[in-house]
Amino acid sequence: MISTAELKKGATIEMDGKLFAIMDYSHIKTGRGSAQVKIKLRDVRSGSIIEHTVQSGTKFNRARVERREMQYLYADDQFHYFMNTENYEQIPVGAEKVGDANKYLKENDTCEVVLYGDEVIGIELPISVELTITRTDPGFKGDTATGGTKPATLETGLVVQVPLFLEEGARIKVNTDSGSYIERVQ
Repeated sequence: MISTAELKKGATIEMDGKLFAIMDYSHIKTGRGSAQVKIKLRDVRSGSIIEHTVQSGTKFNRARVERREMQYLYADDQFHYFMNTENYEQIPVGAEKVGDANKYLKENDTCEVVLYGDEVIGIELPISVELTITRTDPGFKGDTATGGTKPATLETGLVVQVPLFLEEGARIKVNTDSGSYIERVQ
Protein backbone atom coordinates (compact mmCIF):
# COMPACT_ATOMS: atom_id res chain seq x y z
CA MET A 1 0.00 0.00 0.00
CA ILE A 2 1.07 3.54 -0.71
CA SER A 3 -0.48 6.55 1.01
CA THR A 4 -0.90 10.07 -0.35
CA ALA A 5 2.09 11.17 1.74
CA GLU A 6 4.33 8.71 -0.14
CA LEU A 7 3.27 9.63 -3.67
CA LYS A 8 5.95 10.29 -6.26
CA LYS A 9 5.96 10.95 -9.98
CA GLY A 10 6.31 7.83 -12.08
CA ALA A 11 4.95 5.45 -9.43
CA THR A 12 2.35 2.96 -10.67
CA ILE A 13 -0.79 2.30 -8.63
CA GLU A 14 -3.87 0.12 -8.99
CA MET A 15 -7.22 1.88 -8.69
CA ASP A 16 -10.67 0.63 -9.70
CA GLY A 17 -9.11 -2.43 -11.34
CA LYS A 18 -6.89 -0.32 -13.63
CA LEU A 19 -3.19 0.57 -13.66
CA PHE A 20 -2.32 4.25 -13.41
CA ALA A 21 1.03 6.04 -13.55
CA ILE A 22 1.25 9.16 -11.40
CA MET A 23 2.14 12.14 -13.59
CA ASP A 24 1.72 14.92 -11.02
CA TYR A 25 0.16 15.57 -7.63
CA SER A 26 -0.46 18.51 -5.32
CA HIS A 27 -1.69 18.87 -1.75
CA ILE A 28 -4.61 21.24 -1.25
CA LYS A 29 -5.49 22.62 2.19
CA THR A 30 -8.61 24.72 2.41
CA GLY A 31 -9.67 26.85 5.35
CA ARG A 32 -12.12 24.26 6.60
CA GLY A 33 -12.10 20.52 6.47
CA SER A 34 -9.29 18.10 5.88
CA ALA A 35 -6.53 18.38 3.33
CA GLN A 36 -7.01 16.86 -0.10
CA VAL A 37 -4.63 15.60 -2.73
CA LYS A 38 -5.20 16.27 -6.43
CA ILE A 39 -3.54 13.60 -8.57
CA LYS A 40 -2.98 13.62 -12.32
CA LEU A 41 -2.99 10.01 -13.54
CA ARG A 42 -2.28 8.32 -16.88
CA ASP A 43 -4.04 5.03 -17.59
CA VAL A 44 -1.12 2.76 -18.45
CA ARG A 45 -3.07 0.57 -20.86
CA SER A 46 -5.21 3.12 -22.72
CA GLY A 47 -3.00 6.21 -22.34
CA SER A 48 -5.88 8.44 -21.24
CA ILE A 49 -5.18 11.08 -18.60
CA ILE A 50 -7.51 11.81 -15.68
CA GLU A 51 -7.42 14.00 -12.60
CA HIS A 52 -8.59 12.50 -9.33
CA THR A 53 -9.02 14.21 -5.95
CA VAL A 54 -8.82 12.17 -2.72
CA GLN A 55 -8.65 12.88 0.99
CA SER A 56 -5.18 13.19 2.44
CA GLY A 57 -4.13 9.85 3.94
CA THR A 58 -5.96 7.73 1.35
CA LYS A 59 -4.10 4.52 0.54
CA PHE A 60 -3.68 2.90 -2.88
CA ASN A 61 -2.44 -0.52 -3.95
CA ARG A 62 1.04 -0.21 -5.39
CA ALA A 63 1.28 -2.06 -8.69
CA ARG A 64 4.21 -4.46 -8.81
CA VAL A 65 5.97 -3.52 -12.00
CA GLU A 66 9.31 -4.84 -13.14
CA ARG A 67 11.83 -2.91 -15.18
CA ARG A 68 14.14 -4.93 -17.42
CA GLU A 69 17.03 -3.50 -19.36
CA MET A 70 16.59 -4.50 -22.99
CA GLN A 71 18.19 -3.71 -26.31
CA TYR A 72 16.11 -2.14 -29.08
CA LEU A 73 16.49 -4.18 -32.27
CA TYR A 74 14.19 -2.87 -35.02
CA ALA A 75 10.63 -1.91 -35.93
CA ASP A 76 8.21 -3.12 -38.57
CA ASP A 77 4.70 -1.94 -39.50
CA GLN A 78 3.07 -3.05 -36.22
CA PHE A 79 5.71 -3.77 -33.60
CA HIS A 80 9.01 -2.64 -32.13
CA TYR A 81 11.28 -5.55 -31.16
CA PHE A 82 13.36 -5.61 -27.98
CA MET A 83 15.86 -8.23 -26.81
CA ASN A 84 16.54 -9.26 -23.24
CA THR A 85 20.32 -8.89 -22.90
CA GLU A 86 20.56 -11.74 -20.37
CA ASN A 87 18.77 -14.60 -22.15
CA TYR A 88 18.52 -13.12 -25.71
CA GLU A 89 14.73 -13.53 -25.74
CA GLN A 90 13.03 -11.17 -28.20
CA ILE A 91 9.68 -9.57 -27.44
CA PRO A 92 7.44 -7.53 -29.75
CA VAL A 93 5.97 -4.33 -28.31
CA GLY A 94 3.06 -2.52 -29.96
CA ALA A 95 3.63 1.00 -31.24
CA GLU A 96 1.03 2.39 -28.79
CA LYS A 97 3.09 1.07 -25.84
CA VAL A 98 6.32 2.55 -27.19
CA GLY A 99 4.65 5.94 -27.73
CA ASP A 100 6.96 8.92 -28.16
CA ALA A 101 10.00 6.85 -27.15
CA ASN A 102 10.39 5.83 -30.80
CA LYS A 103 11.66 9.39 -31.51
CA TYR A 104 14.71 8.66 -29.38
CA LEU A 105 15.35 4.95 -30.07
CA LYS A 106 17.81 3.74 -32.64
CA GLU A 107 18.96 0.20 -33.31
CA ASN A 108 21.10 -1.39 -30.58
CA ASP A 109 20.21 1.26 -27.96
CA THR A 110 19.37 0.02 -24.48
CA CYS A 111 16.36 1.14 -22.49
CA GLU A 112 14.13 -0.17 -19.72
CA VAL A 113 11.00 -2.09 -20.65
CA VAL A 114 8.34 -1.84 -17.92
CA LEU A 115 6.40 -5.07 -17.32
CA TYR A 116 3.33 -5.86 -15.24
CA GLY A 117 3.48 -9.63 -14.99
CA ASP A 118 4.20 -10.66 -18.59
CA GLU A 119 2.45 -7.62 -20.09
CA VAL A 120 4.59 -4.78 -21.44
CA ILE A 121 3.10 -1.51 -20.19
CA GLY A 122 5.73 0.98 -21.33
CA ILE A 123 9.27 2.00 -22.22
CA GLU A 124 11.55 4.14 -20.03
CA LEU A 125 14.39 5.96 -21.71
CA PRO A 126 17.58 7.32 -20.19
CA ILE A 127 17.51 11.04 -19.31
CA SER A 128 19.46 11.90 -22.47
CA VAL A 129 20.44 10.18 -25.71
CA GLU A 130 23.08 10.91 -28.33
CA LEU A 131 21.83 11.34 -31.89
CA THR A 132 23.33 12.49 -35.19
CA ILE A 133 22.03 15.45 -37.19
CA THR A 134 21.02 14.23 -40.66
CA ARG A 135 19.58 17.45 -42.10
CA THR A 136 19.87 21.12 -41.19
CA ASP A 137 20.46 24.43 -42.89
CA PRO A 138 24.13 25.39 -43.26
CA GLY A 139 25.72 27.76 -40.77
CA PHE A 140 26.92 31.15 -41.94
CA LYS A 141 29.94 33.23 -41.05
CA GLY A 142 29.29 35.07 -37.82
CA ASP A 143 27.08 32.37 -36.30
CA THR A 144 27.99 31.91 -32.67
CA ALA A 145 27.18 29.44 -29.92
CA THR A 146 25.07 32.01 -28.07
CA GLY A 147 23.30 33.36 -31.14
CA GLY A 148 20.01 31.96 -32.44
CA THR A 149 18.77 28.50 -33.19
CA LYS A 150 17.67 26.58 -36.24
CA PRO A 151 15.69 23.35 -36.76
CA ALA A 152 17.67 20.14 -37.25
CA THR A 153 16.35 16.71 -38.23
CA LEU A 154 18.02 13.85 -36.34
CA GLU A 155 18.63 10.26 -37.44
CA THR A 156 15.39 9.08 -35.78
CA GLY A 157 13.27 11.73 -37.52
CA LEU A 158 13.00 13.96 -34.44
CA VAL A 159 13.30 17.70 -35.15
CA VAL A 160 14.97 19.84 -32.47
CA GLN A 161 16.19 23.43 -32.27
CA VAL A 162 20.00 23.58 -32.26
CA PRO A 163 22.56 26.43 -32.22
CA LEU A 164 23.41 27.94 -35.60
CA PHE A 165 27.00 26.63 -35.64
CA LEU A 166 25.99 22.93 -35.78
CA GLU A 167 26.12 21.20 -39.14
CA GLU A 168 24.99 17.89 -40.65
CA GLY A 169 26.83 14.90 -39.22
CA ALA A 170 27.34 16.47 -35.79
CA ARG A 171 26.45 14.31 -32.77
CA ILE A 172 24.35 15.99 -30.10
CA LYS A 173 22.86 15.07 -26.75
CA VAL A 174 19.06 15.42 -26.52
CA ASN A 175 16.89 15.49 -23.38
CA THR A 176 14.28 12.70 -23.66
CA ASP A 177 11.79 14.43 -21.33
CA SER A 178 11.56 17.74 -23.17
CA GLY A 179 12.98 16.80 -26.57
CA SER A 180 15.43 19.68 -26.41
CA TYR A 181 19.10 20.09 -27.37
CA ILE A 182 21.54 19.78 -24.45
CA GLU A 183 25.04 19.90 -25.94
CA ARG A 184 27.31 18.82 -28.77
CA VAL A 185 29.10 15.50 -28.27
CA GLN A 186 32.72 15.16 -29.40
